[in-house]
Amino acid sequence: MDFLEKEYYKNTVLQYLIAVGIFVVIIIALRIFRYIILKRVKKWSAKTENTFDDFIVEAIEKTALPLLYFTAFFISANTLQLTEKIQKLLHGVSVVVITFFILRLITAGIKHAIQGRYSKHDESETKIKQMRGIMIIINIVVWVLGLIFLLDNFGYDITAFITGLGIGGIAIALAAQNILGDLFNYFVIFFDRPFEVGDFIVVDDKKGTVEAIGIKTSRIRSLTGEELVFANSDLSGSRIHNYKRMERRRILFSLGVTYQTSLENLRQIPLILRDIITSQEETEFDRAHFQKYGASSLDFEVVYFILNSDYNRYMDIQQAINLRIFEEFEKKGIEFAYPTQTLFLEK
Repeated sequence: MDFLEKEYYKNTVLQYLIAVGIFVVIIIALRIFRYIILKRVKKWSAKTENTFDDFIVEAIEKTALPLLYFTAFFISANTLQLTEKIQKLLHGVSVVVITFFILRLITAGIKHAIQGRYSKHDESETKIKQMRGIMIIINIVVWVLGLIFLLDNFGYDITAFITGLGIGGIAIALAAQNILGDLFNYFVIFFDRPFEVGDFIVVDDKKGTVEAIGIKTSRIRSLTGEELVFANSDLSGSRIHNYKRMERRRILFSLGVTYQTSLENLRQIPLILRDIITSQEETEFDRAHFQKYGASSLDFEVVYFILNSDYNRYMDIQQAINLRIFEEFEKKGIEFAYPTQTLFLEK
């Protein structure tokens, strides 16, 4: 028993054994929690459709448990009589470790929120790269704030640093306001999602398919083949027509027949047009009317919808409708009108 009473660095052997025992007991308890309770909870969360419980389990496993391991060491160490120098060192290490894991939890939470909102809509490689770029910027901001917090806790005067950072930030913002504006609008495009890669859009008199959305510029492949490069600020400030998200296309067209067409045929033409359109797949008939008396024709106006946003599909359907109209009019002897003038001479 005399051995247990021996003192080393102001602590007896018994006190060292008690500290080690506390550390071992806490570690064993954490191990039991991890391999029995947490493992079962992890299996249960994997079966659910909700991803929030998966995030909680992952946060406990990767953040809470390592922090609790350090807490076990901290508690056991504080049962001993420590010198002032070691206490300060232990306090500094504790602040660094706690700050590290809290920042890690914050960035993981932000990443989970972003992925949960956008990965369901688009899990393409392009969208994943965009999310990675966003997370790099967010991580830089979070860790810089964490560094400032650590410097403040270690007794450094950060007022001058923050003031200098603010002045430098203002100078950089003035010098690169266009770049920062495009960067800000990149965030707007990412979160608001007015268009995505693969969408066919029209911006003013330019049109094409979106190929890439960058931090400063976005690139569009025009119908004639050349690449159009837009600043993100220009796109955010423009009226954008996104045809990719068009659920159905409204079609309006007119046709004219000659004044020599009989009354019976004039009454039949709207019914003929309706039957032709409804016989086509992916179409929804709206109306067909004898609209007006033209200068050299009797004009009919037709409106229908195509339940498909693809332009080529629209042209195929319209071509089929035009051919059927020509065929049916030929059967009934209805003549299409074209600009003519009839001159009547009196004897």
